[in-house]
Amino acid sequence: MQRYLILVLFSLMISLNSFAQVRGGDRAFEFLRLAQSPHITAMGSMTVAHSASDVMMSTANPAMLREEFHTDLGVNYNLFYAGTKGLNMYYAHHSEKLKTTFGFGIQYMNYGDITLTNDIDQVLGTGRAADYAITLSAAKSYLMHWRYGAHVKYAQSKLIDKDASALVVDAGITYSDTSKQWYFGLAAKNVGYQFDRYYDNISSQPLPLDIQIGVMKRFKKAPFSISVLAHHLNRWNLYYDNPADRQNNILIVDTTQVAEPSNAGRKLLNHFVFALDLNLGKRLEISAGYNFMRRTELGLNELKGLAGFSYGGGLYLNKVTVHFARSHYHLAGAYNQVGFNFQLNRFFGLGSFGKKINWSSKYANAY
Repeated sequence: MQRYLILVLFSLMISLNSFAQVRGGDRAFEFLRLAQSPHITAMGSMTVAHSASDVMMSTANPAMLREEFHTDLGVNYNLFYAGTKGLNMYYAHHSEKLKTTFGFGIQYMNYGDITLTNDIDQVLGTGRAADYAITLSAAKSYLMHWRYGAHVKYAQSKLIDKDASALVVDAGITYSDTSKQWYFGLAAKNVGYQFDRYYDNISSQPLPLDIQIGVMKRFKKAPFSISVLAHHLNRWNLYYDNPADRQNNILIVDTTQVAEPSNAGRKLLNHFVFALDLNLGKRLEISAGYNFMRRTELGLNELKGLAGFSYGGGLYLNKVTVHFARSHYHLAGAYNQVGFNFQLNRFFGLGSFGKKINWSSKYANAY
């Protein structure tokens, strides 16, 4: 049965290849694409394969939800641009009887107060905008090296006086070779349907579908690991037709689209995110990432600065893990994200009959 489920997952990802675009404004619920963990943000905002003892990594690929995360709770705060704030929470619980690890999460984005005006700039008051998603997850092992899992999300959006909601699914698989320190992952993210629309007279808007595949390699005799991820495999050309690039003069306004770049190498690199994790002993980890598409789209031609780069660090303590990340979208500035992971079974003795079951020790070889 498990083998058939994995085959169905592969078929689903392949069949979705004919859908979706990436350009901004074409999709609803874009907040679902944001990284919910500072560690993920530091790695370029994307990952589908990683061996870190961080329950929040499971939000990027449900197959990374593992037994060792039993009773782990992650809470993260994102101080985004223009006063936008994000709060993410994720909790994991393993059922030995069902041989399944379950997860529950909340993703919340608050865009703050918005000044409402009419067409002659008269202030009419203020409005509020916010998005949130509630996630239920499950993941299981298959044979010795494989895991598969899924997130089911209910997403709700309220933009001043307009509301919308959707049901979204993420599905993923991972393969781990702990002896050779190779980790692979594949995920189809934000597959679903918008059943409540902002306007009744328009059709349901597409969701920000993203098919990702990634690999991570650790080195036994070196204190670092490297990761490479390819995103938006459902679309080859990720070029953004920027209206600001169109040619205007006093007499003529050229409204035609700018010719898309013919450079196949650039189109290919637009799909890639590169990341590095450096372990300074057992407690401290430094991470950095480079998002090629973010740099090409948001970096200025005259001066790109750190656009596309991100970095951060993690401090692994006995009961608490602290992560911080800073991500540069544009020369104008960056945003910060901070997170805390709590091993609740070590705090409160959670588990069967109140014992501190310490799954991390019991599943020492689990990926």
